[in-house]
Amino acid sequence: MTDHHIGMIVPSSNLTMETELPRMLAARERAIPSDRFVFHAARARMQHVTPEQLQAMNAQATRAATELADARPDVVATACLVAIMAQGPGFHCTAEDDITAALRAEGSSAPVVSSAGALISGIAALGAKRVAIVTPYMKPLTQAVVAYLEDAGVEVVDSLSLEVPDNLAVARLDPSDLREHYTKLDLSGADALVLSACVQMPSLPVVQAVQDEVGIPVLSAATATTFRILSSLGLETRVPDAGALLSGTVADPGDVTRAA
Repeated sequence: MTDHHIGMIVPSSNLTMETELPRMLAARERAIPSDRFVFHAARARMQHVTPEQLQAMNAQATRAATELADARPDVVATACLVAIMAQGPGFHCTAEDDITAALRAEGSSAPVVSSAGALISGIAALGAKRVAIVTPYMKPLTQAVVAYLEDAGVEVVDSLSLEVPDNLAVARLDPSDLREHYTKLDLSGADALVLSACVQMPSLPVVQAVQDEVGIPVLSAATATTFRILSSLGLETRVPDAGALLSGTVADPGDVTRAA
């Protein structure tokens, strides 16, 4: 059995990334017992999903990465999608580079994954060009996510904002409600559905069920981040009942924004 050490940089108010990601990889352990996953988190202060607090949280990433380097992780994921996307198109490349530099300065060679970059590459891996998205954000932040995706070549055919500004309240949203929320979207032109464009909004319990209902691939920021983590580790990207992206049959195209 091989232990894989996963480092995560998460908002201080995050509850969901540290539950959904371990749940997915625990399910993978049951399916593929040769791999075991160990988690290490560093926190960056953020309570409310506002542009000011998101920018302040990003400024803490180097400090968080330096602390994680001491644990010698095999991969590091920075997991607040909107904190990166709110800074403008392509910012995930800057964030990943800054975290990489901080890790290298401490002697860590771990690859770096961002949930923002992972969502873009996950959509590309599915061969999707047009998506619909559900977010917990206020409408201006949802529009920032839409603009970010469209700058990366992904057309957003429809979006739904749940308008929950408190990050702890986002974590307490009932994922089963997403089975009703997504029906408000026009999916007629969509190649894929992003059921949660936020690593804090729970969705894992219903990703597979919604995919079975809609008949197109369903993914989330969390499933996309898990896909990139497994791919970065050179492991099979298979997690049972977590949607098409984690079926084990989808190839990782890498960071399509950098390739462009």
